[in-house]
Amino acid sequence: MKRNLGKFVALALGLGLATESFAEEWNVSTWGKRRAFTEHIEKLAELVSAKTNGEFTMNVSYGGLSKNRENLDGISIGAFEMAQFCAGYHRDKNRAITVLELPFLGVETLDQEVAVSHAVYDHPAVKDEMAQWNAKIIMTSPMPQYNLVGTGEPRDTLAEFNGMRVRATGGLGAAFKAVGGVPTSVTATEAYQAMESGVVDTVAFAQHAHLSFGTINQADWWTANLNPGTVNCPVVVNIDAYEGLSAAHREALDSSIDEAIAHYLENYGSLLEKWDGILVEKNVKKIMIDTAVIEEFKAAAAVPARDAWIADMSAQGLPAQDLYDLVQTTLAAAKK
Repeated sequence: MKRNLGKFVALALGLGLATESFAEEWNVSTWGKRRAFTEHIEKLAELVSAKTNGEFTMNVSYGGLSKNRENLDGISIGAFEMAQFCAGYHRDKNRAITVLELPFLGVETLDQEVAVSHAVYDHPAVKDEMAQWNAKIIMTSPMPQYNLVGTGEPRDTLAEFNGMRVRATGGLGAAFKAVGGVPTSVTATEAYQAMESGVVDTVAFAQHAHLSFGTINQADWWTANLNPGTVNCPVVVNIDAYEGLSAAHREALDSSIDEAIAHYLENYGSLLEKWDGILVEKNVKKIMIDTAVIEEFKAAAAVPARDAWIADMSAQGLPAQDLYDLVQTTLAAAKK
């Protein structure tokens, strides 16, 4: 009897240890605070935990694990298992995906942004470059076209952009520079202070970021339709951590991505519906840029930026023309 009881206890302990061995806890590094930009990450964590009965959990950290410009480095050394970063923060580390930050690509909706981003992420050149950082892109953080908030009199002509100090990273910064602007790439978390102290006259952000980082509270005006482009901010996982998942946990993660993106799009859509009311509430004037000015901006910035990017990246051994063409063909298909 005692022998059988001992066997039962040993079996129970063994089962307990086996159950414990399947537990997985990932740390996820992003920045700022929970907002529309991070809702897909929060949803992904929720879905994965539910599908695995709490065996696979994700702890989302808003700046506690790494600085936002260092998230890719943290992934590369396994400091955490998942992270969000923006291509413009370190263009030399993620050259291939910067095609998605070229100005005036023609993306009109968040669904189109998802389509072109994920098509580029699947390109072998992108996968190879990310693998150099032990990183695998699992999804994008789709954002609307950026627009400016500014202080003082509205700037609604190219002549008024000349000399304008603007917080704009990546391809957007290059676009404003092409028409005489003076771009600075301070991080999102530094933008409010830069605007408050007068380091910049204007800040280019998507709507959620103007709210989350407080730049809308400094603004006198907002450009409703300039739409020069946006930044691209993937969510990546550490390859070793991903490959180390059990088959069940990996399936829980992979199968949750589309639902997480759908949740993000729905949530962001509700924010956009409220945006005009937010402008009224904060006494920010909505500025509509004349179509002729936008076309002039495109002529000055879009083609030169595209040609320069293709030449530069091709010289570095990347299939730049192929990546740019992939964006355009995917976008054309998405618009149909």
